Amino acid sequence: MKFMTLSIWPVDKTVEVSAASDKVWAKQPKERREGATTYVLMCVPSFNIPPNSFVSVSIGEGDSIEEMAANIYPIGLAGADIQIIPLLEVPVGGSVKAEKKYRG
Repeated sequence: MKFMTLSIWPVDKTVEVSAASDKVWAKQPKERREGATTYVLMCVPSFNIPPNSFVSVSIGEGDSIEEMAANIYPIGLAGADIQIIPLLEVPVGGSVKAEKKYRG
């Protein structure tokens, strides 16, 4: 299953969060790391983000949200606010088919 991870941290915690993030992702199985990219947003999205904060978004795969949460727990301890959002893949031009599939 795919998940989007939204990470928010104060600028002054960047060193700690970066170190924890590198340590966490270095321990992941190789198949989970391939193609994994984190995007640091160059502007703050229109959420309730505290001033002087960085925001990053990454999309990854995991067997469950519990597995994802356990993997990124050290990043939260370093000072980041982590939100894990399950994603539903809908192919472009396939919305009607996906709607019928999930409607049951």
